Amino acid sequence: MQTNDSQAQAPALILFNGRFNTVDRSRPQASAVAIRDGRFLAVGDTEDVMRFRTEGSQVIDLNGRTVIPGLNDSHLHLIRGGLNYNLELRWEGVPSLADALRMLKDQAARTPHPQWVRVVGGWSEFQFAERRMPTLDEINAAAPDTPVFILHLYDRALLNRAALRAVGYTRDTPNPPGGEIQVDASGNPTGMLIARPNAMILYATLAKGPSLPRELQVNSTRQFMRELNRLGLTSAIDAGGGFQNYPEDYAVVEELERANQLTIRIAYNLFTQNKGKELEDFQRWTDMVKPGQGSDYYRHNGAGEMLVFSAADFEDFLEPRPDLAAGMEDELEKVVRHLVANRWPFRLHATYDESISRMLDVFEKVNRDLPFDGLHWMFDHCETITPRNIERVKALGGGIAIQHRMAFQGEYFVDRYGAEAARATPPVKHMLETGVPVGAGTDATRVASYNPWTALYWLVSGRTVGGLPLYGSAGHLPRSVALELWTTGSAWFSNEQGKKGKIQEGMLADLAVLSADFFSVEEEAIKSIESVLTVVGGQIVYGAAEFTSLGPPPLPVLPEWSPVQKVPGHYRKAAPVAQSLAHQCRGACGVHAHEHDRARRSNMPVSDFGGFWGALGCSCFAF
Repeated sequence: MQTNDSQAQAPALILFNGRFNTVDRSRPQASAVAIRDGRFLAVGDTEDVMRFRTEGSQVIDLNGRTVIPGLNDSHLHLIRGGLNYNLELRWEGVPSLADALRMLKDQAARTPHPQWVRVVGGWSEFQFAERRMPTLDEINAAAPDTPVFILHLYDRALLNRAALRAVGYTRDTPNPPGGEIQVDASGNPTGMLIARPNAMILYATLAKGPSLPRELQVNSTRQFMRELNRLGLTSAIDAGGGFQNYPEDYAVVEELERANQLTIRIAYNLFTQNKGKELEDFQRWTDMVKPGQGSDYYRHNGAGEMLVFSAADFEDFLEPRPDLAAGMEDELEKVVRHLVANRWPFRLHATYDESISRMLDVFEKVNRDLPFDGLHWMFDHCETITPRNIERVKALGGGIAIQHRMAFQGEYFVDRYGAEAARATPPVKHMLETGVPVGAGTDATRVASYNPWTALYWLVSGRTVGGLPLYGSAGHLPRSVALELWTTGSAWFSNEQGKKGKIQEGMLADLAVLSADFFSVEEEAIKSIESVLTVVGGQIVYGAAEFTSLGPPPLPVLPEWSPVQKVPGHYRKAAPVAQSLAHQCRGACGVHAHEHDRARRSNMPVSDFGGFWGALGCSCFAF
């Protein structure tokens, strides 16, 4: 690589003795890199790279560890998640309900009035050894006085009695459209809120809780970014979100960007908040900001994932597929015409093929009058999209951002639609074979876990977090392909292909040094991988293990009662006894794990069985 005299004199960061998987097909492997001015200066063997060493260079021996490009989540609710991260108790990866309830009880005792304890998504009942939800009685026993709000996916929320008092739900509170406030025989709310299938009742209730003051939201956002850095994430595309208003709720990340304190590169989308006035939102925003405006750390990315409320098809597989409103097409067309005329990229939430067909009719109609002509647009999710509609997406130059929502809802999907329908849900391999741009992500923090390794495990193994095999071996992705979806694939969705996603000379110097070799460990071990050294733009933003002293020290967690003080993010260690018992039960009785779950959901209450094993719906260990 050619360098001028000033470049030759500038100190470089040099990493050597690593196993670099570059995701660059012209040079897939390397043992060393040199980084200068935020970009890869040299990629190759140690002897070649060391030629760029100068007196001030920082040189780090990676001890033979595996290195990958920094991971890029193409659909993450990072901005909203960051504002609330320090308020939330995370159950991601917790191996048993007993552990989860102990965590809940401990946090309730630490949480001051009038704050709540919030468990906001990223977990599934099937991850627990007991393979069930907590009961309302258990939640009330764990937290008799502190309000508790527990969100499970986007299908339901559990509130204890203190939370019902805090939000003011009584026997006189009417059900909102598409939602249910469950009541007992006397007509009083039980504490269960159900999406039928509209999740707005869940969002709106959560929004009633106290928020953090501005200075603590800054700390909360930095804590969340550090947690993502710990897992090897260096970039994310923020998909907006309910109750995430622009520009007010973007002020914290803008402040961090000005202070050079962002450790995740963020491309942000704008998500309409006003039902019936969606076009007005986008007309106002297109006058305020332009796509690509910003820096390599914080830049505008377009519209969505909500374009019009009438086009939202909620992904609640416990409920029948919702039919979109008859007037959806007219509302969507007005917004899309405005966006295309202003050359704004856009993305749209779409779960079901039936919805996608109608949306594509609108896009094709607009394209005939206002050609998309290379404008980046994309669908999010696409669990049941058909080959025909994948071809239509390709013809319009669109992409598909997929997430591991099926890892958390696969059991529900199989119950409703059958195992055969689940075998291509979503049909990622067919998308790739067709040549449609595909990027991977999580849809965290409220649906699936933000942990990219849970998502990579799902892509590679085809299993849910509860262990249910969904796809068969033909549906599994090679590990190299799965990694491409999380790196070069995601870069397309922020118009940054050619700039990030590879360890290649001239590209942004973002990488993660892994705790274990993703390409050779057993499938189950993929879920436990972390980064031990994360670099963004040539700056070390996280260090662990032998690299701890190289990374910035942890920030103090504020407020001091925050759940993050004791439970800093995704659960670190599994409980081997609970896991082995669950596996033993499945093997001993010879019944497939999913059949246990089906039996458990249709049988008598757990109290009528023999405790723990009764919760499994299994007789072989019932007492």
